[in-house]
Amino acid sequence: MAARKRIFNAVFPSSVYVTAPTPTATPLLGSSALEGSFHVSPWNSQYDDSSAGDTIRWERTWHNVTAFLALPKQPVTLLDAGNADITTNSKWFKKYTSQIPDGVSFLVTNKQSKVGEGQDDLIQWYFHEVAGHFIDIQLPLILQMLNLRDNGDLLTKVLKVLRTSQMIYFYPLDNFVLPILSQDQIELTIWMERYHALVARSLSTSTLTRHLRDFLLHECSTVLGVVKSDNDEDEDEDTTMEDAKDMIEASAARGRIEQTLLIIADVGLGGAKTQQLIAEVMSELQTMAINVSFAGSWKSPSIIPLQLEQWVEVAFTPFVVEVLAALSAADRFSVRPTPPQMLFNQTAWQDRALHDLGALRTRELFEIIVDWDNNTKGAIEDLKLSLKTPRKRMDFTKTFSKVVSKRLLQPGASTAEILQVYTRVIRAFAVLDPKGVLLDRISSPIVNYLRERDDTVKIVIAGLLGDDKEDSGLSGLVDLVAEAQEASSMSNTEDQGELDYDNMSWVPDPVDAGPNFKSKNSDMMGILIALFDPIDIFLKEFQNVMGDRLLRKESEFDNEIRVLEILKKRFGDVSFQACEVMLKDIFDSRGIDSTIRKEQQLHQAPSHLHSVPKIHTKILSRFFWPALLPDAFAIPQEIHSLQARYEQGFERLKTDRKLTWLPALGQVTIELQLEDREVVVEELQTWQASVIYAFQDAESNNSGPVVRTVEQLVDDLDMDEALVSSALNFWVSKFVLQETSHHTYTVLETLNRTGQGAEDIKQAAAVAAATDAATAEGTNSAIRSDEDVAMEKMNVFWQFIVGMLTNQGAMPLPRIVMMLKFAVPGGFPFSNEELKEYLGRKVQEGEVELAGGVYKRGKRG
Repeated sequence: MAARKRIFNAVFPSSVYVTAPTPTATPLLGSSALEGSFHVSPWNSQYDDSSAGDTIRWERTWHNVTAFLALPKQPVTLLDAGNADITTNSKWFKKYTSQIPDGVSFLVTNKQSKVGEGQDDLIQWYFHEVAGHFIDIQLPLILQMLNLRDNGDLLTKVLKVLRTSQMIYFYPLDNFVLPILSQDQIELTIWMERYHALVARSLSTSTLTRHLRDFLLHECSTVLGVVKSDNDEDEDEDTTMEDAKDMIEASAARGRIEQTLLIIADVGLGGAKTQQLIAEVMSELQTMAINVSFAGSWKSPSIIPLQLEQWVEVAFTPFVVEVLAALSAADRFSVRPTPPQMLFNQTAWQDRALHDLGALRTRELFEIIVDWDNNTKGAIEDLKLSLKTPRKRMDFTKTFSKVVSKRLLQPGASTAEILQVYTRVIRAFAVLDPKGVLLDRISSPIVNYLRERDDTVKIVIAGLLGDDKEDSGLSGLVDLVAEAQEASSMSNTEDQGELDYDNMSWVPDPVDAGPNFKSKNSDMMGILIALFDPIDIFLKEFQNVMGDRLLRKESEFDNEIRVLEILKKRFGDVSFQACEVMLKDIFDSRGIDSTIRKEQQLHQAPSHLHSVPKIHTKILSRFFWPALLPDAFAIPQEIHSLQARYEQGFERLKTDRKLTWLPALGQVTIELQLEDREVVVEELQTWQASVIYAFQDAESNNSGPVVRTVEQLVDDLDMDEALVSSALNFWVSKFVLQETSHHTYTVLETLNRTGQGAEDIKQAAAVAAATDAATAEGTNSAIRSDEDVAMEKMNVFWQFIVGMLTNQGAMPLPRIVMMLKFAVPGGFPFSNEELKEYLGRKVQEGEVELAGGVYKRGKRG
């Protein structure tokens, strides 16, 4: 019965409780106002039933205190942030009464007692009230502000709103609730950490990060002087005033950075993410400063690493510490997270600076190599300092190999240009890595590409034998002989390699060298000759080029002899026996030529001639020279007579030997007498001289200029039509001949023409000069190419092929090869590719037709 009474009194209190009426509204109904007043304070009343009375007191007190602490349903705006004393604003804080501290004291002190058992925690409730207001009301406004167009101070406005919101949230808690607690600092610290975590999670957006990143980049670059003004390039600018201006701007930027970071840390955004962002910005600024300051500075010896070390020590690292200190400073609310010690490590930033310098030099390396000279070695010295680990060396070689493949190993680059760059790569990498590990890695694609080009060996040999005057396109190769001589003189001392225990300069191979790696000699000639595998390719081509130069040049051959002696030391005398015989033939020919001319009196003209052409010969040993051009054609009678007299003198001198003339290999100097001018041409090809001689006016009574057609010249001179056409184009380009109609030419006796006629002559000469230049390379060489020799040998089997196609009909290439191997005595010595190339020529000439992969007789066959 007593229990039922207690329950009834709890719901319907007796007259004792009438003095403490229930408020007209409760927090559960959404009221935030203090409704009415109590006649007797509920926490001072006496109750008959202690359990029911304590519950009612708790609930009424809870209602009054939470109603006082409840936040309005509106966000903190930028206008509120501008209020000097927001704590006096009745919009955010309700009227303070004397009941509030008593109520707070009751709720806080009795939370752990029997009275507050099972009831809500006031501090926990207030955190949820703040969290709800921030997420539902305040956060949308902040995100809306972040998405506005940035006018330069948007980040500052957002931070002001966040700081004002935090002030409003913390003020009642800090002033009315926590002072009652015995451990208010601990409670506030925990509460603040939870709130800051809420803010950090809510604002972890890329938009805020972008605004903060832009702010830091702009302000920090001003402090470090990375971004220079346009006036920095004006030489007339007062540098003293400019420096003072920069210092003022830097000081102002420092203040803005410190103020902003202090606010960021105060509102809870100074955590690991912001620290990481600052580290990224600083690293980017360091890279930017290095790129701006040191790009294109390649002088040797390089002082850039020392300057960079001093800059990091004096300017950069102290500024980084200053920036991070604003985030790690402690206040009375919380201890802010300390940035990693690595960010304060000066050595780490210096290593990073060297890495950035190495990355800059890696990007510039191709230009450095293209412009290579002694003044660019400083860049290689900078790069060398950054390649300390095997991983960095491997990444470097991969990056540079890609650049070389993209910018150099392309069809548009000539072989001479590729070789020039390759030689400079060798020189640069000899400074970068004397052991040659890096060169060994990056040279493979260059070597393979050069081996695929047919003219590589010719250009290398031309570089060995040439000089600057002969071919400016080979200017990067002409010093190979000097380097080879120096290497040869150094190699006279015995080199025992790894077994030379007396070599005090010996160092071991790098750790990233492969197991089969052998340290390479930096001798340029040796590296270039190693392009050709087997070496017989180089030796055979050297013999061909050497022979052609000996036939074309009339001067001394000191350079050729010097190169030959160097190569003999490398490959032995036997490999160059033919070259020695060729040189001996040239020098012996001078003595023989002088003797025969004197004996036969070739310098004296016959009685019926006013003057006699001068003739000199080079007598060759046929078995030791490469295949020579066999082209024979009619030569002027005067020359033919001189040849006969010369041959008689030779047979008297060398009774057991006979001469076979090779007119296509000679050179001529002629003088042409025209009506209004004289034309002198030196080092003219003999077939060109024969063609112009055919226009000689033999009949004195002929008043008009001599006219010849291509067909007439081919028949009269017994010369190949291609040579005739090439010679005619040459003389048209010299304004000696003129094409009057198709394949018809006449002598251009006078040049004093005006109007359209003169323009036509100039245009025709220009076209002829271009045509002659295009065909000159193939017609000026005295040595027959390997392809021409192979095609000549292939002509032996042509009749067999014609017979098979006539009797058996159309046949594919493999069947033709198979039948030739059976039909030809001794077998068919050529491959399928060589026969395919030969038949391709026949297809162009119309003697064979190719359709559907089978060959058949052509219309001309």
